[in-house]
Amino acid sequence: MYAIISLAGKQYRVEKGTKLTVDRLNAEEGKNITVNEVLFASDGKKVSVGTPVLDKASVILKVLEHGQDKKIRVATYKAKSRYRKVKGHRQQITSVEVTDIKA
Repeated sequence: MYAIISLAGKQYRVEKGTKLTVDRLNAEEGKNITVNEVLFASDGKKVSVGTPVLDKASVILKVLEHGQDKKIRVATYKAKSRYRKVKGHRQQITSVEVTDIKA
């Protein structure tokens, strides 16, 4: 069984046991989160499509850890003027694991 959920403005395809890296969530490590925004669910035979979300469907996620993503470089420059600027950014992330899908 798999489902497509909406979490923090992004959509993820999840199955039981799937580990995801998402934008930082406001939850403690080791706690469970219930996501009610299930857009699609399928068990191989039966397909359920929400309009826009499925009623009485939920996905339970377990928060594994919080951290930071790899650093990215953002470089800007202006031609012919010797102007160059480099910035770095590390996104705050949360690792979660899907423990149960109820559809």
